[in-house]
Formats: sequence, structure tokens, C-alpha cells
Amino acid sequence: MCGIAGFCDFNKKSDKKTLEKMTDVLHHRGPDDSGYSFIEINNATVGLGHRRLSILDLSRHGHQPMAFEEYEIVYNGEVYNFKEIRVELEKDGYTFDSDSDTEVILKAYHKWGIKAVDRFNGMFAISIYDKKLNKLILIRDRAGVKPLYYYFKDNNFLFSSELKSFHQYPKFQKEINYDALGQFLQYGYILEPYSIFNHTHKLQAGHYLELDLKTQDINIYKYWDVVTAYVKPKLNLDENEAIEELDKLLTSAFEYRMVSDVPVGVFLSGGYDSSAVAAILQANRKEKINTFTIGFKEKGFDEAPYAKQVAKHLGTNHTEYYCTQKDALEIIPTLAEIYDEPFGDSSAIPTILVSKLAKQDVTVSLSADAGDEIFAGYGKYDTTLKYYNLFNKYPLVMKKGFASFMDTIDPKFIPFRNKIYNFDTKYEKIKDILTAQNSAETMKYTSSLFTKSEINKLLSKDVKELKTNFDIDIENLSNLEQILMVDYKTYLPDDILTKVDRATMSVSLEGREPLLDYRILEFAARLPDEFKYRDGKKKWILKQVVHKYLPKEMMDRPKMGFGVPLMEWFRDELKEMFLHYLDEQRLQREGIFNVQEIISLRDSFLDGTNTNSRKLWNILMFEMWYEKWMS
Repeated sequence: MCGIAGFCDFNKKSDKKTLEKMTDVLHHRGPDDSGYSFIEINNATVGLGHRRLSILDLSRHGHQPMAFEEYEIVYNGEVYNFKEIRVELEKDGYTFDSDSDTEVILKAYHKWGIKAVDRFNGMFAISIYDKKLNKLILIRDRAGVKPLYYYFKDNNFLFSSELKSFHQYPKFQKEINYDALGQFLQYGYILEPYSIFNHTHKLQAGHYLELDLKTQDINIYKYWDVVTAYVKPKLNLDENEAIEELDKLLTSAFEYRMVSDVPVGVFLSGGYDSSAVAAILQANRKEKINTFTIGFKEKGFDEAPYAKQVAKHLGTNHTEYYCTQKDALEIIPTLAEIYDEPFGDSSAIPTILVSKLAKQDVTVSLSADAGDEIFAGYGKYDTTLKYYNLFNKYPLVMKKGFASFMDTIDPKFIPFRNKIYNFDTKYEKIKDILTAQNSAETMKYTSSLFTKSEINKLLSKDVKELKTNFDIDIENLSNLEQILMVDYKTYLPDDILTKVDRATMSVSLEGREPLLDYRILEFAARLPDEFKYRDGKKKWILKQVVHKYLPKEMMDRPKMGFGVPLMEWFRDELKEMFLHYLDEQRLQREGIFNVQEIISLRDSFLDGTNTNSRKLWNILMFEMWYEKWMS
């Protein structure tokens, strides 16, 4: 695992020292080694920088940037099937100086060009300087596990694993993208391909970018899409055959992600996803695997006892730690530095804590994200389907008419509204849901913290709604398939995977995502809905596999999210943080928000009104980010 950064300066005013600064600010992603390549060509200077966290081939042979003939690479991630690809290349006469996957990627590109990416099973953000084509190539893995940002303005093209590199480049202009800010307030994260800054983008998952170094033209191409898997014909398998096939796929994917020259562990929550990873891995080895858990003293948030029970049954080497308000107070001020873009998922706090815990014993840790998006595990899917099925009975013209009627009523004057949690937002959401064209669009609105109308009240300038993966055209798919597919393309990469990548990398820990082996997704997407969601029971087929390794009575319990007790904390020890960052004079100086809207929201929450604490958390996260990166 590593960090990459670089530039292509068509003004030819950048130097190697700038490249070193851009790269070394990613020291946390790669403390073991650094490398820089500064190249002058006719009309530009090209910089490739790399910070290395040594996982495979710990020797200097794995050093980057790595060159071969007319190609040079910097790369972040792991290609787990690199040994099989290497064997194939060796049959064609290629020889290798290292045992690293980097050299395999480079020579695979030499052999097959960009089509080599179709052979890679892993997580990766790759930059290749192709002297033959006179192009700079950026490639991001299928699911978006590894981040890759780029910026292009005034003849300066930049790329990096994290935005903080761009702040080291003298010509980078940090102009806030207010439309993206509105998106952040709405969801708690910014969706690809957007960023908090103008002229700055995330390369989308499953895409590659080509920068023509002669013409400065940028072209972006899709090489893989989850949609393709969902539209294929359904598999003709009975229940037992499907369960056995999934068990084999899970085992293969999990074992791939144990390949390492350094110690490996597993994040264990005690739920089905992480228990599947731990159980299957432990069943296939005699030595104890390392498992790590974070717990909370507050009731309703603590999964640690369940994780401990699973670990005891499996016989893992288990470590747990209980998160306190003091821990949160120490971590919250670091969030803006770690995420370097406004990020509202408060479970980043325990994720950082469990990463610190794991780093004491291992250098690689397996997470268990994506089980919900692949096998239909979230409660929000029930909510989305309920609303869509309820309103879909009526003609669109009737629904739009009712939404217009709701516009004439101020929810503040509706009796008993104060007794209903987050009532005003729920009222506004219903108006949006009424106009939804399909179940995916319905989930877009049920997933929102603020509605569009609320966002324009909060901000000092109107913002437009950006087109995202929530808005893709969907035909001939079931309602469940639509929401699973869209969640996989939105919430998963831009919230969950962002959270885990930055948290693990902040302590130089490589996080691996075994459930995001694309073979698992492509298999699950072709299963009928009832294999995933049956009689109100979520993740049916995954649970059948887990029950082969762990007793059903141990696992059958209500799902708990990896959340934190924000409401309890912010009315207690963390109250001063709200008052400091959401101060009236401070907000007026910035000129970003309609100040009285923020103060009213803040005070109603602190007074004990039924206000969604996550709304205030998002605003707080933006203010802390603004202080760190815009002051």
C-alpha cells in the first residue's frame, strides 16, 4: 500500500522539489521508502512521485517509480492474482527482477496495453507514463477501493492519492465548488467524479484517464461497470448449488487477500460480514488469525461482546478496545487532516481507533465492507422499497399534484410536529419521493440528510444539483437490483471505502476489502432477488454460508451499524466544540452559510429538540475542514 502523486506542467515551471513536497505529504501512506522521477519533454515537465508501505517484496527491488523500456509507473494498491499473471508473462519470455506485483503490472501493460487491467483482481490506483503513446495514463480499480484525484487548470495537470498533495503545488487554486458543498450537506460525502474544489475530480471507479501530452486533451473511458453484471441473464442454480459456489468464491477471495510478506489481521464486528471473513480464514489454517474490535460503553452501539463471542468460538487471537468520549475528543480535531475533504461519516472515529489498535500487531488488516451493498443488508432498503411501492400505485401527474399541494403548507404549523423526530426534513423528503421515477431515485431522497430546499436555505448562494450515479438510466431491473446497484456506485465508494482507506492509511496500515473481489459481485448480481432478500430476511445466501462455520443461534440477532453515540456526546463533553465552530461571528466572517439558519439548527439541537444530530455533525465537519485547509 502506498501513496502516489505527480504532475504534468505544460508551462514547464515546476521542479523536482515541488514533486518531493507533493509526494512526501503522503508519508503516512508509505513510511518505508520514497521515490521521485522528474522528466523533461518538449512541451512539459512530468513528475511521478511515490511513498511506499512495504507489503510484498520488502527489498529495494520493489522501489517505485519503476521503469521498463518506454514505460514508467507509480502505483498504490495490490493486485492479488499477480503470480498467475506473472506465469503467463514468463511463458511469453518476460523475466522479472523482483517479487513485487508492481513489476507484473508494468510488464502486463507492456504486453497488453490498457487491456491488461481486465486481468487484474485487486485494488489499485495506477499512473503510467507511456513514452510510446506520449500519454499519462491513470487507472482506478473496479470498486474504487483506492482513491485517485486529478486537477487540471491553466496548463497544470496534477494527480494524487489525496487532495493534500495539491496544496503543495504553488499553482493549485483552492476554490470551493459550492455545488459539491451542497452535495456534501445532502449526503455527508461528495460523490465521484466531484470534489470540494473546482477543477478537481475523483477518477471514477472502473475508469481510466488518458492525458495526451502533446495536445493536453483528457479522455476518460470506462473499462468495468457493475451495471453490466446486473443486466446479464440470471444463473440457473438451485439453492444448494448457489450456496456452495458462493462459499468457494468467498474462500478464494479471502485467501487472495492473505498474501503478504508482513503480518495480517481482520477487523471483526461480530456481524455476518466480518464473521464470514474471520470464520472462513480461520477454518483454513492452524495458526490463529488476529482479530480486532472496537466497543462502546453506550447501550445500542456496542457490538464488542458479539465479536468476542465469535472470536472465542473460532479461536482467534482477539483484541478489543472500548471507545470513550475522551478518545473521540482526541480524534475529532484530526479528521480534517486525515480526510482532507469534508467527510461526514462519524464512524470514521471508531474506524481510526480500530486501525490504531490493529497497527500495534499487524501491517495489513482485512475489512468486511460491501456485504450489505452486494447481498441486500441495509435497513434503508426496506424504507426505500416501502415508499416506492406505496407511491408507485398512483400516476405521476397525481403524485406531482400532491407534492405541489404540500408546498402550500408550512410544516411548522402542523400540530404535534415537535413530537416527531426530524419532522420538517421528513415532510420535505416526502415531496421529493413523490416525484421519483424509480426505486433508485427514491433511495437518493431517503438517503439525504438535508433536502434540496433545505440546502438552499442553509447556503448563502443557490447551488445546482449535480448529476451523479444516483441518476443513471435503469431498465429491466427489479426494484431491489436498482437500489443495490446504485448504492454500490455511490455510498460504497464515496463514503464507506473513503472512510476505511483514510483511516487505515493514517496509521500506515494497509486495509484490504475481501468482499469486493469483483467475482463475488458478478456472481451475486446474477442471482435472483430471493437469494438475497427472502421473506423480509436480508443477506439470505451469505447467512447460509456463515451458518456452515458459526452456529445460527450465535449469529441471529438484529443488525447494528458501526455508529457512534453522537447525540449523547454532543450534549455532554463535546458541546463546546459545537459552540466554538458554529459561532455566529465565525460563520458571518466566512460568508458561506445563512448564519441564522445554522444558529437555529444548533440551538434547537442543544435545547433537546428532535433535531437530527448528523445534520449538525456535517456542518461541524465542514467548518473544521474549512479552518484546516482554507484559512
